[in-house]
Amino acid sequence: MARVAARLSSNGEQSTHPVDEVLPVPRLALYGFQHVLAFYAGAVIVPILVGSALGLSTEQLVYLINADLFTCGIASIIQAWGIGRVGARLPLIQGVTFTAVSPMIAIGLGAGGGTSALLVIYGAVITAGMATFAFAWLPAKAFRAVLRIFPPVVTGSVITILGIVLIPVGLNDAAGGLGSPDYGDPKNFAYAGGTMLFILVLMKIGKPFLSSISILLGLVGGTALAFLLGDASFADVGKSDWIGVTTPFHFGMPRFEWFPILLMLIVMLITMVETTGDTYAIGDIVGKKIDGETVARALRADGAATALGGILNSFPYVAFAENVGLVRMTKVKSRFVVVAAGVFMIILGLLPKAAAAVAAVPHPVLGGAATVMFAMVALAGIQTLAKVDLKEEKNALVVGISLAVALLPPTVPVFFQEGMNKDLSSLLNSGVTLGATAAIVLNLVFNGLGKPSVGELPAGAVPAPAAPVDGPAPDGPSAQAPSSPDSASQVPATTASEAAEALINAPVPAEGPAPVPDQDGPSAQTPASPA
Repeated sequence: MARVAARLSSNGEQSTHPVDEVLPVPRLALYGFQHVLAFYAGAVIVPILVGSALGLSTEQLVYLINADLFTCGIASIIQAWGIGRVGARLPLIQGVTFTAVSPMIAIGLGAGGGTSALLVIYGAVITAGMATFAFAWLPAKAFRAVLRIFPPVVTGSVITILGIVLIPVGLNDAAGGLGSPDYGDPKNFAYAGGTMLFILVLMKIGKPFLSSISILLGLVGGTALAFLLGDASFADVGKSDWIGVTTPFHFGMPRFEWFPILLMLIVMLITMVETTGDTYAIGDIVGKKIDGETVARALRADGAATALGGILNSFPYVAFAENVGLVRMTKVKSRFVVVAAGVFMIILGLLPKAAAAVAAVPHPVLGGAATVMFAMVALAGIQTLAKVDLKEEKNALVVGISLAVALLPPTVPVFFQEGMNKDLSSLLNSGVTLGATAAIVLNLVFNGLGKPSVGELPAGAVPAPAAPVDGPAPDGPSAQAPSSPDSASQVPATTASEAAEALINAPVPAEGPAPVPDQDGPSAQTPASPA
């Protein structure tokens, strides 16, 4: 794998950060395609669930899937490449949020189902996207005040909940996919287990390059074996059209109704917590300092992508936690890999045959790989929580109770299906929604809006500004340059909690927005010495 560690040049300036490195085109293509495969099932499941619930025809459902992939590609490029002050410029894939599934189905059924229901959904999606985009442009002082609601004890809990909630999705795929006639067949678990074992072996004994594409190789190998044994089919590829172009407002002009808009605004509040947590988590993984402007850029990309989704016949977008887990596994940190993945998604959105070929990956094979990635998502949340002082009872209660509440919908589904008003159920029947809400509310109750009160950091943990290049070097580990490329790439200089603490407590200028650095300079990161 290419050497990507940050280094100091002779004049004291930092060279290209791993996140900003442009890899050779073949590797960009390979790593980008791996992201597509890792993200594909999560991307297409939302239009499939919503379209099926609304009674759409097969042709309309295929159009929804293609529109979703096409918009995902554009949204991911905006997030990773960045346009002005929109986009975090981090390796974050944008995908349709699972949080919106139940509310969108409820909105659609309330509107009578069919394509007319999609118009009401799209009106709410466009409005919520524009509101999110506008919110992320708040002045620096106001935005920092809002960020106090999301300290590491909250974002870490939400990311952990995301992983825990997603793991059953992977396990259901491993069993053959919910509703399939052979659900639970031991043969399905054999495929899933074999795929998982193959990935783990590659991670353990493979060279760095093989380890970095272990998910891709696991999916390809599992699908090839299933095809040879007669358990995978590419018949749908021949039936699909070659070209399928997504056009704005394909099903008609959107309708704007107040209750659907209110539901979607609440959904976007939850996705803001998800994206904030994912942004800090990916910053930890790639060793990139995350500040308020970075979070704001990520949320602006969410809002722009969501509004664009409503125009291009798709749904609300969020930074995808699945791919955060993939970055952690492969250690490929370049954001341009995500740009390459975005290009692939746009192509898939235009080529139904290509999308059908990717969709031919059997559920059990996909489930085996997905379970590994979702477990890594949960681990990313646990790593953030490791910076929180959980010996403090208040923080322990925030984490523990929010995790318990998040397990209520999948554990007692009958309560939401039969014991609750349909409109209320459509909002609350989501582990992520309940868990994130519980984490936010409990943190406000126990810790308030003052200093995060999480005891995350020992004294002196927040890095001091770097000394001038010509001045004397400060003492201590924070002044040491990495002793090797490996140490620089493996030990992040600033953790999510450190970034949050420094951000929240930083002085706010009396006028004007916070300065926006274009790139990390020597003062932005003080690499820690290798352990």
